[in-house]
This record gives sequence, structure tokens and C-alpha cells, in this order.
Amino acid sequence: MVFSTIPFLYIFLPAVLTAYYITPKRFRNHVLLGFSLIFYFYGEQFFVLLLLISSVSDFIFALLIEKYRERPRLAKAFLIAAIVVSLSMLGFFKYADFFITTANSVFGTGFDLLHLPLPIGISFFTFQTMSYTIDVYRGRVRAQANLATMATYICLFPQLIAGPIVRYSDINDELEERQERLDLFAAGIRRFCIGLLKKVMIANPMGELVLYFRASDERSMLFYWLYIGAFMMQLYFDFSGYSDMAIGMGKMFGFHFPENFNYPYISRSVAEFWRRWHMTLGFCFRDYVYIPMGGNRVGKLRWLFNIAVVWALTGFWHGADWNFILWGTMMAAMLMLEKFLFADFLKRRRVFSHIYTMFMITVSMVLFNGAGLAGALSDLTGFFGLAGGGFAGPEAIYYLRSYAPLFAIAIFCSTPLLKRWGDKLLEQKSRWTMLEPVMIAIILIVVTASIVDGSFNPFFYFRF
Repeated sequence: MVFSTIPFLYIFLPAVLTAYYITPKRFRNHVLLGFSLIFYFYGEQFFVLLLLISSVSDFIFALLIEKYRERPRLAKAFLIAAIVVSLSMLGFFKYADFFITTANSVFGTGFDLLHLPLPIGISFFTFQTMSYTIDVYRGRVRAQANLATMATYICLFPQLIAGPIVRYSDINDELEERQERLDLFAAGIRRFCIGLLKKVMIANPMGELVLYFRASDERSMLFYWLYIGAFMMQLYFDFSGYSDMAIGMGKMFGFHFPENFNYPYISRSVAEFWRRWHMTLGFCFRDYVYIPMGGNRVGKLRWLFNIAVVWALTGFWHGADWNFILWGTMMAAMLMLEKFLFADFLKRRRVFSHIYTMFMITVSMVLFNGAGLAGALSDLTGFFGLAGGGFAGPEAIYYLRSYAPLFAIAIFCSTPLLKRWGDKLLEQKSRWTMLEPVMIAIILIVVTASIVDGSFNPFFYFRF
């Protein structure tokens, strides 16, 4: 079920909020769990069993790890077993065909592809379950003794299928006891509506421009630029909009989910960009891969190796194809070059550093959204004007004129300027108290009209 749909906005969300708040506090986790399973079942049916298996598996392994904490080898064996189970499910459904295709190419075999459907959100809830058992093993959190509470954490519908990646330590206290307050609920509605507006009014139209490019025979350089610019805006406003909605709904139920984006397109280095983009994923790779490998507390060669491994895994996490691995490798190379060659140079040149960063991120996004490695390399040739389509054609000029206002709005909204204006407005509480319900009603009317009128309404990160 997609957040930006009529059934979710006007049936599911009102139903779960009503049921939640008329239920006594001690049963509210059960309400959330029940509705979360309905939410997942609506889109996945069979794969809801996979979600339940994952929840039960890590629940049992975490209890065993805690029980045998005084026997380190046995506790470690249970941790390894938990990770193997989680990664096996992820590997089977997400990467099986990739490995079969690679084996067929390398060894000349003829194994048939499985063509398995990808369970929505499997990459996200797999990270959550693994982070939970690892944190129990490290002694950072106590193992949850209530299966329903554990399942509520794993299946919590606001962040289940596309993040932010919420670690158990982020909300373990709130799972047991949380305070639902009117001001927090109001803040949640505000944040949800901001995300909904970003998704429907910016990400969706930008996604349509991407589709127009893919369906066109024109391959002018300008059209490639418009395509990748539209994709970058679609990706950012789609994913950050989803995160805003998830964080907002969390507040409605008394939870405080971690932030996931911090205006990455204002960054002045590639390293800064990745400190601002999909922050919860970065924290997971840092805490569960990079630091355990030694981080930067090792020799230079080993440190470079650690960076390369982390970014190869980051690319592979995003998709089972070679273009994602190449994308991750490119990011690793840029981070290494920045660290050793021109970090100080970028700090001294604010304008140039921003231009450089956005250029490198733009090129990386061409790789990221390519149709496999061949498609990504083909897009790169077009992006640099080597596809033989000239600089600009009639379609590119038409779409440039049509989408120029939306690009201007998207660029402005990808900076903190609008938020600063909103924060100043919130400081004038008496005025905003009267204006806020009107603004929210207007947003819902505009968004509803757009949803009803349009047919393009996917969430990009569902494919991961």
C-alpha cells in the first residue's frame, strides 16, 4: 500500500488512528501490529509470511544470545546463525538471479533464472532485524521478551517498506511506554503533509519526465541532462517525502524516528553529501560494517580497503546488477580522492566545491539509474554528448520549457530556505495556530485532486 493513495489517506490511516486511540494503552502495540500486517498483506499477500518468519527468527535468536551471554562462543554462534538466516532470505529473493546470470556468463553454464518477485521492503527490514540481534550481542540493548512487541518493531507500517531504518535502540523505550501528546500529533500531521506534498507535487511529475525520456527516440545531450536532472529530483523528493511521512506518522503514534535526509543537494563534497543522504543507511554501514572492520583506526592500505568494501556493499544493497556495484566503486574512489588529494582545496572554494560535488553526484546518478551496466554506460555517453543526437532536439526544448518552473521550485525546495521561513512562521504561534489547519486542508485538497487526476504514483525505493 502506497502512502500517497486514496485508500491509504482516507480509509487505512483514519481507521488505524481511530482504533489506536480508542484502545487502552496496554493493547496499542497489538493494534499497530495488526494494522501493520494488514498494510503489508495488502501489497504482498504471501510474503507477509516472510516478514513474520524474520520477526520470529530474530526474536528467538536474540533471546538465546542473551541467555548464553556468559558463554561467548555459543552466543556468537547464535548471532552468526541469525545473520545467516536474514542474509539467506535477502540473498535468495533479491540476488539469486544475479548470481545465476553471473555464473552462466563466467562458466558457460545454462542454469535457468528463478524470476522471483522481490518482497517489498526486504532490504530495509532485513537491516533492522540484523541490527537488533547484533546490538543484543554487543550488550547495547536487552533482548525483547515479548514476541508481539518485537513483531511490532519489525512490522511497524510507517517505516516498514522504505525506511528510515529504525534501530531497536532508537525506539525500545517507546515500544514499552510512550507519551502520545496533542502537540506531537499536530507536528506529525504537519510533517506528513510536507512529505505528501513533496511526493505528489514534485516527485511524481519529475518521474513522468523520466518516463517521457525513456519512451522517446530523441537522444540529444540536452534531453539527457533534463532526464538525469528530473531523476535526481524524483529520487530525492520521493524518498525524502516518504521519510517525512514515516516520521510524521511515527509522531502521531508517539514514536520519534531518526531523521533520514539533511538537504544533501547543498553539499560541498561527496563525503558531505553522504553524511546528508539516507543517513540511517549510512549509520548502519558505519556501525555494523565499517567500524567492525577497523574503520580509519588501521593502516592506510587497510583503511582504503575498508572504504572500498563498504561502498561495494552499499552499491550491492541498492540493486542486484553490475551498474550498482560500479556506482558504489565510483563513490569509494571519490571519497578516497577527496580525503587524500583535495579536501583542503574544496574547503577554501565554496562555489567551486558545490559545482564539483553536484557534477560528480549527477554522473553517479546516471550509473545508478541505468538499465544494467550496458544501459548505464550508454546513458553516460549520451550525458556527455557522445550519442550522436546533437545538443538539443525539439522534444528536449519542449520539455525544458514545460518543466522549467517545476525545476525551479524543486531546486528551491531542496535547500533549507523554505524550512527557515516555516520555522519563523511557527514562532508566531498565535497566527500559525489559526493558519495551520487551513494550510493542511489546502494541501490535502490539492494532493487529492492530483492523485485522482494522475495515474503515475509509485515509490521509487520500493524496488530496493
